[in-house]
Amino acid sequence: MNHQIIPVTPFAQNSTLLWCPQTRVAAIVDPGGDAETLIQAVLDSGVRVEQILLTHGHLDHVGAARQLAEHFGVPIVGPHIADQFWLENLPTQSQMFGFPRCEPFLPDSWLQEGDTVKVGEREFAILLCPGHTPGHIVFFDAKARLLISGDVIFRGGVGRSDFPQGSHDDLIASIHHKLLPLGDDVTFLPGHGPVSTLGEERRSNPFLQA
Repeated sequence: MNHQIIPVTPFAQNSTLLWCPQTRVAAIVDPGGDAETLIQAVLDSGVRVEQILLTHGHLDHVGAARQLAEHFGVPIVGPHIADQFWLENLPTQSQMFGFPRCEPFLPDSWLQEGDTVKVGEREFAILLCPGHTPGHIVFFDAKARLLISGDVIFRGGVGRSDFPQGSHDDLIASIHHKLLPLGDDVTFLPGHGPVSTLGEERRSNPFLQA
């Protein structure tokens, strides 16, 4: 699976352009804003976007989702329905963080643990990892050993849990019981900051030590 990380918004959120090398069919994960930047990245890469994928409902991960879905004529898929309240409150989030107003929307389909999403010939398993938000999901390509982790885990850190319906205990449990068992060799693309591996974080991330 090929990918390009495209930082967007003042929060330097990692939007990801994913594409299948065999078919060049693509998905955009967590388009938080700067729609024109993301559209240009798609044009430069020469891939065909077929869906928008969302890990969770925070504004800096979904702010350009509807604009891109309309531009490319594709569906929005995810997150889990437990994050519906975040998507319904996007105007409030916009005001809170000083972003341009983002109208509320709902995805074309929700995702839950056990579902799969195909990007061309490649398949991503869906894992529900609550804590940062109650409906946060991650996308895992077992063949490529690649994880799109959103705001669950970062290099040397973990996601915030002080938002409504957040839980630090749930977040740490999600990492220990859902992510780390995937294997030390798994590379993850976080919602912010540099790429890392689950093995490196298991060994050195201070939030994951006993």
